[in-house]
Amino acid sequence: MTSSPLPLSRRRLLAAAGASAAVGLLRFAPEAAATEGPQSYTASWSSVDQHPPAPAWFQDAKFGIYYHWGVFSVPAFGNEWYPRNMYIGGSAENNHHKATYGDPAAWPYHNFIDGGRDKAGTFVQFAPKLVSQGGKWDPDAWARLFKAAGARFAGPVAEHHDGFSMWNSRANPWNSVQHGPKLDLVALHAQAIRGQGLKFMASLHHAYHFNGFYDHVPNQSDPTLRILYGQQGSAAENKLWYDKLVEVIDGYQPDLVWQDFALNQVQESYRLQFLAHYYNQAVAWNKDVVATYKDGLNNKGEVFDFERGGPAGLLTPYWLTDDSISSSSWCYTVGIGYYSTQALLHSLIDRVSKGGNMLLNIAPMADGTIPSGQQSILLAMGDWLGRFGEAVYSTRSWSSYGEGPTKMGGGSFSGPVAGKPQDIRFTRSKDNKVLYATALGWQGGTLTITTLNSNQINLSSLTSAQLLGNTAGTYINLPAPTQDASGLHLTMPSANAPFSALAYTVKLTFSGEIPVLRPPGGSTTWVRIANVTSGLVLDSGGNVASGSNLKQWNYDGSTNLQWQLIDLGNGYYRIMNRTNGMAADSWGNAANGAPARQETWNGGNNQQWSLTSLGDNRYQIVNRGTGTALDGSGSTTAGSTTVLWTPNSSTNNAWTITTV
Repeated sequence: MTSSPLPLSRRRLLAAAGASAAVGLLRFAPEAAATEGPQSYTASWSSVDQHPPAPAWFQDAKFGIYYHWGVFSVPAFGNEWYPRNMYIGGSAENNHHKATYGDPAAWPYHNFIDGGRDKAGTFVQFAPKLVSQGGKWDPDAWARLFKAAGARFAGPVAEHHDGFSMWNSRANPWNSVQHGPKLDLVALHAQAIRGQGLKFMASLHHAYHFNGFYDHVPNQSDPTLRILYGQQGSAAENKLWYDKLVEVIDGYQPDLVWQDFALNQVQESYRLQFLAHYYNQAVAWNKDVVATYKDGLNNKGEVFDFERGGPAGLLTPYWLTDDSISSSSWCYTVGIGYYSTQALLHSLIDRVSKGGNMLLNIAPMADGTIPSGQQSILLAMGDWLGRFGEAVYSTRSWSSYGEGPTKMGGGSFSGPVAGKPQDIRFTRSKDNKVLYATALGWQGGTLTITTLNSNQINLSSLTSAQLLGNTAGTYINLPAPTQDASGLHLTMPSANAPFSALAYTVKLTFSGEIPVLRPPGGSTTWVRIANVTSGLVLDSGGNVASGSNLKQWNYDGSTNLQWQLIDLGNGYYRIMNRTNGMAADSWGNAANGAPARQETWNGGNNQQWSLTSLGDNRYQIVNRGTGTALDGSGSTTAGSTTVLWTPNSSTNNAWTITTV
């Protein structure tokens, strides 16, 4: 096809207070009023599921910072699971502990809290001191760093698995006011972070505290130590889990409560009481709040969190990933290594393009020092976001997340990955009139975006193409781009990058809303539809009876394996087989695992399908009648039945569409 030029044609304000014995009365700055959700909640799923999980501020924020800093930072060995592993005979932590401090039976973990001397005679204790008191911890400097890094929300690990509360707890005697630093650390964090205009979050990991973390610690006779080591029994431990959350919520009014795994091992009644209490308090405070989870809650009222990962493609509803600046540990350890700034920034851009936020963990030293290597990474990320954050903050995901050769995401523990110049990620303005295309490197004199090819999108309403300039709010106007079947071609200012950046963004502005991105093919084109997991293609089986199951087969060019995607003009398509002329049909069966079938076209909702781009020519094909998606069920056997399943992030649920 010949290239052708395109024309460039809830309520009151908040003034609440949290009490703190260490800092007196902590007054919080006014916040935006809550705008969504019921006026009250009860401790039932039917009630808390009505809570809007991801308010606008959260979807606008994109980037947050939290930090694993606590008693486990003192040994600075292994990782933040040192309190558990030091009691496991033969482990690296156990050997290190015996060599450095002594046998755990004689030198237990709580010595790091109350203080003790190691074998060399050095006194060790988690007791950071404020700079104003001659120490090295400056919460205000931390908060300034977080803001400079481009974070829009931040906060501490208020309690990790070890059971030490970093606030002035009444429920838990093992807290940072009665022991160790003798400071209400959470209060000081909250005051500093809110002082920089950031939303305040608190992470709590204490569901696992009494569900396995200390299972190698001998039974304690001291009732107080039984509290620290999670040995009070199920009823008391579940209540303590809840009481700690209530203290953090009521005392510090977090905008976001993040929780780690093992919530599914907490009594359901307490989980529901927590959610209802948090949401009711938010109504009283007049602000929108977020609760996240890895298990034990759901995405109707809360936000799902991927640990060190994210989906391979677009995913709704809105989600979050928590990742760390280091691959080896979430807390500071001697010799800790770091991911590159490029990998962390590219992963942030990727995750935003797929409909999520990124919460980045840093690892301060026990005395309150943030190592210079970590500061450099944060400041470099902030430098990029400060210049080009227009393409990140307050944006939304588009019909496609992007394109390119680099696999990023695919579930939890996939980690941050640096992209290549050919990797492009899309975001859009909230009014859907501006499309941002961010290349994860400089391609050269011409930037080609294959997703924006003439077969899939009509760009006649494009009014301008601009390269985001080296300082925020500046732009370099680009010549009128050309579009053909291979993509949109943009002439860049020069073969070499005009300025140094870890990624480069083109801003495409339209006279109206961004045009609809169509799938490959159309009413006159035949395509093959291949499952991403198996590579097998959708198969009609030939001239078969109406109502026959759809199958999967190795592609051999047969017309049984060829389909037309006919746009119905209402956001849905009919999928017609070339051999028998029948349409893909759900038969109205919404059960997971129900067979997908075929039937003479009748125009019913069971024969209408939406095609949601997941990026990289991957689509989720969802039936209008049932809301379930075509799924390969993980089978790699030719002749296996194609089924229907609730839309999810598995590649069983994803299909490529290729013109025959």
